[in-house]
Amino acid sequence: MGVVVLALAAGFLTYSLSVGGVHMKRGDYEISAKFGEAGSLAPGAAVAVAGVKVGTVSEITLEPKTYLAVAKLSIDPTVKLPADSTAKITSDGILGGAHISIAPGAALEDLKPGGQIENTQGAVDLFGLIGSVIRPQGGGDAAPAASSAPAPATQPAESY
Repeated sequence: MGVVVLALAAGFLTYSLSVGGVHMKRGDYEISAKFGEAGSLAPGAAVAVAGVKVGTVSEITLEPKTYLAVAKLSIDPTVKLPADSTAKITSDGILGGAHISIAPGAALEDLKPGGQIENTQGAVDLFGLIGSVIRPQGGGDAAPAASSAPAPATQPAESY
């Protein structure tokens, strides 16, 4: 019985590593993209063009000087991305995982291995947006802020 359990565990491990795609496949080329907000993006996340998976996120690091998240993307060698492509972090739904969606540009030259996507859009904080709609921070019914203008007189001034 123990041998069967170990064989099943090995099978699941092999399957998860092949589906997860954390490791670069032979022949993939790597490019990078910098984002202001990485959200829940993690290594192994899909990289897609027009909804078709063309690669995976291989690594995410923080650039110490600019505090931007740098994502290394492992891309299928058959997919040539124009140099002016745009990368955006999107989610699979409210509770789904994050992935990178690439919109190809119109440049005649392609991104070279080791190149960087310049046009990026970071992750959107969905719960923060919902919270700001439910609890607005300013305006509306809130009490007016004190101003430097004098308050209007409530009684008429007496004339002498």
